[in-house]
Amino acid sequence: MSVHIHPTAIVAPGARIGDGCRIGPYAQIGEHVVIGEETEVGALAIIEGWTEIGSGCQIFPHAVLGAPPQHMRYRGEETYVRIGKNTVIREFVTVHRGTAEGNGATILGDNGFIMAYCHIAHDCRLGDHVTMANGASLAGHVWIEDHVNLGAMTGVHQFVRIGCHAMVGAYSGIGQDVPPYMLVTGIRPRPYGINVVGLRRHNFPPQTVKALKQAYRLLYQSNLNTSQALARIEEEISPLPEVQHLVEFIRSSQRGIAK
Repeated sequence: MSVHIHPTAIVAPGARIGDGCRIGPYAQIGEHVVIGEETEVGALAIIEGWTEIGSGCQIFPHAVLGAPPQHMRYRGEETYVRIGKNTVIREFVTVHRGTAEGNGATILGDNGFIMAYCHIAHDCRLGDHVTMANGASLAGHVWIEDHVNLGAMTGVHQFVRIGCHAMVGAYSGIGQDVPPYMLVTGIRPRPYGINVVGLRRHNFPPQTVKALKQAYRLLYQSNLNTSQALARIEEEISPLPEVQHLVEFIRSSQRGIAK
């Protein structure tokens, strides 16, 4: 295989470009960038800093990856963006490097789909199969588990966590943790049940869906506080891995959960 670099692209001598990559017109690739095999970089995209991109990714025109973090105390330290394989990053997306006082890296997992105009700030960590619809924005230090969907124009506060297989509706303002498997939406977000459609699409067995529905009722449709609801979940519902993950996620929350 060979690398195809458009004559107008600017690729620094130290950049490492994998076999089968295509670099489009007027794209700029920085000195410390590493790009995996068969990744496509669109016209006018900018990839700079210490940025590592996996194989089979698609970077669309005008995306900016690896720019310095928007952080008052950043002083040019060597920090990273790491993007997994088979990830799609659409037009005008911005992904900023980590900070020395944070995780040191902003990390996107495999098979992500980041739609146009999204922003991923410093020190965020995204799992695999995360979808962010147009204009969704993450503040610093946000952690998102696998198979999460964020609706268009959603804003997520710094240090918030969003659990696996959660679905967040468009135009939401997320200031507290979103437990796994939940549907949440709103400027003052509220849960509206578990993500039944998502769970079925990923072949969760009926007994798991039923158990998560029971957990939801105890958490959100009873007169119990969170600690009481978690105790009842552990007492009354089968200790399936998904139920245990839900309980542990909520117990470990530092910001509280959307209720």
